[in-house]
Amino acid sequence: MKKAKDIYIKLLSDLISTPSPSGREDKSARLLLDFLHAHEIKTERHKNNIIAKNEHFSGQKPTILLNSHHDTVAPNTSWTKDPFTPVVVQKKLYGLGSNDAGASLVALIATFKHFYRHTDLLYNLILALTAEEESSGKYGIASLLPQLGPIDFAIVGEPTKMKMAVAEKGLMVLDCTVRGTAGHAARSEGKNAIYVAMADIDWFQNHQFSK
Repeated sequence: MKKAKDIYIKLLSDLISTPSPSGREDKSARLLLDFLHAHEIKTERHKNNIIAKNEHFSGQKPTILLNSHHDTVAPNTSWTKDPFTPVVVQKKLYGLGSNDAGASLVALIATFKHFYRHTDLLYNLILALTAEEESSGKYGIASLLPQLGPIDFAIVGEPTKMKMAVAEKGLMVLDCTVRGTAGHAARSEGKNAIYVAMADIDWFQNHQFSK
């Protein structure tokens, strides 16, 4: 009989072997569904997001969300190993998505499976294995929240070197237009839009938000 650790290492290895670029996670979603079904855990699938609730879920209890994502970014040229071939070197499992966020995802699955059938939990548990996190896609966790109902607390798995964090660094994307004034360069006429943009970029780079 396999040890629990071996079961979850295999699951993480299988995820590494299953390409799941953000927005095209259908194969990793199927892999996760099959794993949960093999352990007789009831699931729902919304696009490439997987939801499961503990067996004795009660509307009278507060709810904890366990969430992480199964999509990855594309491998870059600096990889020195095959990104889709899981390999253990000095007790570390290498492969694309092994750290961000496969390890967290599998740890939360293990936690949820452990408590799934408990009858005396003080909280409900919802497991949400979500898609499109790396691309901030519209069919990721944002599309799933209306399906989950009230959430009182969430544990979100991301690489943090095992240090608890209470927030994530945000991403802001700006599409900007800078307009100059045409003029003859030899006579120092006009306004060069590139130079104006450089000053604006410098302002954004050095701006500090109050929070």
